[in-house]
Amino acid sequence: MKKKDFLRRDRLLRAIGKNGNFRISIVKSTQIARTARERHGLSLLASVLLGRTLTGALLLASNLKGEERIQLRMEGSGMVGSVTAEAVSNGEVRGYVTNPGAELDFHEKRSLGDGIGAGVLTVSKSLYNRARPVSGTVALVRGNVNEDLAHYLLQSEQIPSAVSLDVAMDENGAVSEAGGVLIQAMPGALKEEIGRLEENIRNMPMIGQQLAEGYLDDVLNKVSKGLEVKELARYPVDFFCRCSKDRFRNSLALLDPDELLSMKGETEELVCHYCSSRYVFSREELDAIAQKAKVRQN
Repeated sequence: MKKKDFLRRDRLLRAIGKNGNFRISIVKSTQIARTARERHGLSLLASVLLGRTLTGALLLASNLKGEERIQLRMEGSGMVGSVTAEAVSNGEVRGYVTNPGAELDFHEKRSLGDGIGAGVLTVSKSLYNRARPVSGTVALVRGNVNEDLAHYLLQSEQIPSAVSLDVAMDENGAVSEAGGVLIQAMPGALKEEIGRLEENIRNMPMIGQQLAEGYLDDVLNKVSKGLEVKELARYPVDFFCRCSKDRFRNSLALLDPDELLSMKGETEELVCHYCSSRYVFSREELDAIAQKAKVRQN
């Protein structure tokens, strides 16, 4: 990787106001959006929706710890069906769309939100101090991810938040830039500070345009203009899935052994929903898994 590309690679930046009254997370997710589109063969519509959801998941995960993770799932009546993204606080993110080839005819005055349609957003967190994931569900506001995430944070977590997510496409329909900003007011935030942040967000260009012209620091300067902030962390982010053939083998071992033995094909191909990786199991491998499962049952 060239030094220039390394310096401008996908990263997340976390900052906090001088008095701790607000926090800001900014992420560049351009290569993540490109990778997702390539792996899943996404249409233009699905690329934007999944790219925004992956970006949003990274922003929300930035406030978690260690191996804690968060999942965003938008389900609706639109052509896309559902969009799912899962991120870990260390910068790993993965996701998929139910109908990756779905498109809208924008000549009929359709909006991005029509791709999802009427539905719900479910946010699930796997936390260290909870035996089971903590989940919250809200009705979709617009289906454009931006306003839906802000609505969820206000309704389910009572945190006033501003969310700006963007997946910019070039004239050839390729992802040119992608990224997002999450600003959250903390207890004790002053009206003057919130007002200044809101004004800054209203007046700043789309994130894609800002990233095309600069980097995370430039976005932070525009977002926090007139306010003092301190950078807390900066780290790389990637589209990454922990699936493997061994993980799929362990999942197959949970099936009924007779079901595995009754499979007629010479091979079975399993596909990971999250990253579209394919794993092929031979007849001999399936029989061996079934026999081991039978031994455990006895």
